[in-house]
Amino acid sequence: MKFFKLTPLFLLLHSIHLTAQETSTSVVDELDPLIVTGKAESLIGTAGTASKGQANYEELLERPYLRRGELLEVVPGVIITQHSGDGKANQYFVRGFNLDHGTDFSIWMDGQPVNFVTHAHGQGYADLNPLIPELVESVDYWKGPFHGHLGDLSTAGATRFNFFDTLPSGIASLGVGQHNYLHGLLADTIYLGEKSANGDFSALTYGLEYNYYDGPWQREGNSQRMNGFLKYFRQAGQDDFSLTAMAYDANWDSTDQIPKRLIDSGGIDRLGNIDNTVRGESSRYSLMADWNRDEANGSTHVNGFIGTYDMDLFSNFTYFLNDPVNGDQFEQEDGRWFLGGEVRREWEYGTENTFTVGLQTRHDFMSGIGLYNTVGTVRTNTVRVDDVTQSSAGIYAMADHRLNPWLRVQPALRADGFHFDVNSDNPLNSGTETDGIVSPKLNVVFGPWNDTEIYASAGLGFHSNDARGVTITTDPVTGLPVTAADPLVRTFGYELGVRTEAFENIVSTVSLFYLHSDSELLYVGDAGTAQPGPATERFGIEWATYWRPNEWLTLDNELTLSEAKLLNDPAGNEIPGAVPVTMNTGFTIGHDEGFYSSLRSRFFSSRPLIEDGSVDSRQSWQVNGRLGYRKDDWELALDVLNILGREDNDIEYFYTSRLPGEPLAGVDDIHLHPTEPRTFRVSLTKRF
Repeated sequence: MKFFKLTPLFLLLHSIHLTAQETSTSVVDELDPLIVTGKAESLIGTAGTASKGQANYEELLERPYLRRGELLEVVPGVIITQHSGDGKANQYFVRGFNLDHGTDFSIWMDGQPVNFVTHAHGQGYADLNPLIPELVESVDYWKGPFHGHLGDLSTAGATRFNFFDTLPSGIASLGVGQHNYLHGLLADTIYLGEKSANGDFSALTYGLEYNYYDGPWQREGNSQRMNGFLKYFRQAGQDDFSLTAMAYDANWDSTDQIPKRLIDSGGIDRLGNIDNTVRGESSRYSLMADWNRDEANGSTHVNGFIGTYDMDLFSNFTYFLNDPVNGDQFEQEDGRWFLGGEVRREWEYGTENTFTVGLQTRHDFMSGIGLYNTVGTVRTNTVRVDDVTQSSAGIYAMADHRLNPWLRVQPALRADGFHFDVNSDNPLNSGTETDGIVSPKLNVVFGPWNDTEIYASAGLGFHSNDARGVTITTDPVTGLPVTAADPLVRTFGYELGVRTEAFENIVSTVSLFYLHSDSELLYVGDAGTAQPGPATERFGIEWATYWRPNEWLTLDNELTLSEAKLLNDPAGNEIPGAVPVTMNTGFTIGHDEGFYSSLRSRFFSSRPLIEDGSVDSRQSWQVNGRLGYRKDDWELALDVLNILGREDNDIEYFYTSRLPGEPLAGVDDIHLHPTEPRTFRVSLTKRF
């Protein structure tokens, strides 16, 4: 019923399309054909590292996925899970990093960053729910601190989702499934007038999406999400300009992770919960502008963004450990305005050489970022509330220069400056801090020989810490003195790789990598304190192969083996949650019309849950599939998620919690959020 409340709005947008259809037809007929690229396409001669890659629109839409964030698994070695509520940002894992909700992996939507610094729930918080997958034309990804245009929160890697300027066709889609799953989408491009003799045109692309899902949990999820998208695009001679508005609003009820001991004793079902009142709501509204000009000797790019964001999240992970009477439920509230942009100029010289300089800036204005004790979502105590302004600017220069037919170098130099200003409810935790850092980088490319290139990369990077942890002097709970975190933490890495296309229709890459962080100092949003950590190192190998033997069959396999270690930590050298083995495998079969299918397998191994390595998680192996039929402009598809019906766990932690009747000191235990059982979904799509 919730979907049909939106039907008039869907019909209104569709009527706009029909009204403009006659005008737009002549434009569509004259537009250049869409050229798609993907992970099996050649990057010989352009990529600077073996781990640089791209994926396209078709690859994204052919993947069956349970959650929006799983789109990021198109990046080799990336694993996406969830530990509480469908509206929260996902848990991210890559190259031995347990990235929590996004720290050290930066994500972009066109020119707008997804990650939030100094977020109420954790540094680098990256929520992909505002993304509409059908509007993404391509995905670019990078690994390691080797790229001059990538700054804060990108040591492990970065991803950029690039939206369509104009859609190849209109889309009307309706999906239904188990556990009250409902999805509706209407999107199209309206061309504003006819294309001129020299190819100039204007267009307006819109998208409206609605999602509802209860999930398999004993407590219904009541997860509702609405996304809106509106993009004006103008191409005029050497220039193109776009203005993009995005809107996202969501609310949900949560089933948090639960203690294993309670499941084993029969006190609770795997799909059960303990606190029936935890929930969340979030919204994000933004405006982006983008201008590009092709020059005779290069190009100029300018983009800017401004937006507002809110989140209110209630959680309870320790139950009755800290407060045996009222319980340990807490609320995290985040509200901010954010703005920034980039100016970039690229010069071409010689036949294959480029030199680029750029300036990036970002400013977050946060009002009332709060942490509260609650009972049944009613506030009983304020732990801390802060007004925060965090600003940064980065300038970079990078080159791509071919010294001879078999040697190419990509040197880069980046300098970043940050300013933190915290006004806390406790004046002892207020203050300002300014810091800067310089990061040189270098990629060297040998070849190509026999359609093969060899890459050697080294670079310095960094990540910022939460502003509240930078200025803190007093623990907001105990009142005891605490040590503030460093504003910026140095990271560095090396990578040696090979990319080969020597075999017909096959692209294969191998990367040996090493990453070091001087300290994993993190602000612990659930406790309101800064927690200093030791230095860390990660090393391993990543191997990805893509085979496209013909136009109707694609196969791929991505394997990552990594070792993650804490350095000089008396508690042990294991990094909790660091996954040593991941493997993603899949194939897609089908023509543009007729039956098609896609099958994907995702494996991640057991991992240590405590520094001394005495407790490990279970491994997880999930298989998802899609079977569909296309005819003319219609498509019918069946998704089966967790085909094998395995009772794996999305996430596992090891910490102390207390249930009623247990000792006041609590019990050390594994706390888990199970994978969802086998789930069926059906979708019907009309393209027009």
